[in-house]
Amino acid sequence: MVGNTSIARKVFVFINTALLIIFSLLCLLPIIHVLAISLSSSTAASAGEVSFWPVEFNLISYSFVLKKTEFWRSLIVTFKRVILGVTVNMILTIITAYPLSKDKKDFRARMVYVWIFVFTMLFSGGLIPTYMVVRSLGLLDKIWALILPGALPVFNVVLLLNFFRSLPREIEESALIDGASHWKILWLIYVPISLPAIATLIVFSIVGHWNSWFDGMIYMNNASKYPLQTYLQTLVVQPSSQIMTKATAEMLRHISERTVKSAQIFIGAIPVLMVYPFLQKYFMTGIVLGSVKE
Repeated sequence: MVGNTSIARKVFVFINTALLIIFSLLCLLPIIHVLAISLSSSTAASAGEVSFWPVEFNLISYSFVLKKTEFWRSLIVTFKRVILGVTVNMILTIITAYPLSKDKKDFRARMVYVWIFVFTMLFSGGLIPTYMVVRSLGLLDKIWALILPGALPVFNVVLLLNFFRSLPREIEESALIDGASHWKILWLIYVPISLPAIATLIVFSIVGHWNSWFDGMIYMNNASKYPLQTYLQTLVVQPSSQIMTKATAEMLRHISERTVKSAQIFIGAIPVLMVYPFLQKYFMTGIVLGSVKE
């Protein structure tokens, strides 16, 4: 047996640590760069002088962004989407994963439903048929168009059903003997025990809804109903003249289209950056247990 202090072990730890540091920097440095630009003057940002530290520090870009009606309107739409979307995702995921976690003798049609769900992971009707369905249901320009097409994330169902299958069968059997129904077993026993896995899936759902922009562009004909990421995408892709029309001459000395866009992007990322650390502690327990099969 190779000791923990062997040369091979030290080399492995060094390489592993170096790779993790590099990957962390690749994720962190772009955020720091955007923050630095948003806190710099328009002259420094336009000249490309800003790297990872603000040049001619100021908060005027943030002051300008926080006064924009369009930004706050899109932020409210996104909050509504996250609240409704995460609620719908988790309810459907839980009530779908529970029966699929049962053995074939308890749920004979289990494999049929499993294959149906797996099929939806591999194939889809495509963008045009999906749009036609949403339009025929009268969901265009409505918040539900951003929620219902992805109401049941099958990957999350697979994780949660495997977590349910890893729980001791004796818990359910004793509850059945005491006269509990499957609904009571699910919501009063399984869900409280599965909080680590559920918290992990909640984070996945929050990030998915918060970062989604393409469906907002497709299903929302009115720009006033864009979610935040769709609104930011239009700013990044299309040049904006709102700064020139709304900003005063004094503001134009310190802000530019680039600094304002950076400020809006960073503000849009703050809610997820705040939620993620509080739920990260559940990740290891939730994902590892959810991936174990008997």
